[in-house]
Amino acid sequence: MGRVFHNTKMPKQVNEKTEKIFDGKKKAKLGTGTKPAVVNVQTEKRLKEVASLFEENGWIHEIELNPDKREDISDLERLLHPAQPIRAEKKVGRNDLCPCGSGQKHKKCCGK
Repeated sequence: MGRVFHNTKMPKQVNEKTEKIFDGKKKAKLGTGTKPAVVNVQTEKRLKEVASLFEENGWIHEIELNPDKREDISDLERLLHPAQPIRAEKKVGRNDLCPCGSGQKHKKCCGK
């Protein structure tokens, strides 16, 4: 029998027409000097409340006081409640006991 070669593609060369999606640089963390949190508030009282939250946690921020704009504190919310990773539940194997409690293997009971 002869040798079998798989069809492999050579990586594309990057030229000025092709833009690079990932540059290999780490993204700046929100609330630091390179990427400060930006917040818009409408009143002076709210400005003091928000500024105290930033200062308590040591986050770098920019607060804009503008009564005509809608209040936007999404960066503050992101810093106060960071996204948690989602953990997948453990899957039942075919030959494990069925979780329904029948005593049979999962493949013969509920895993039909």
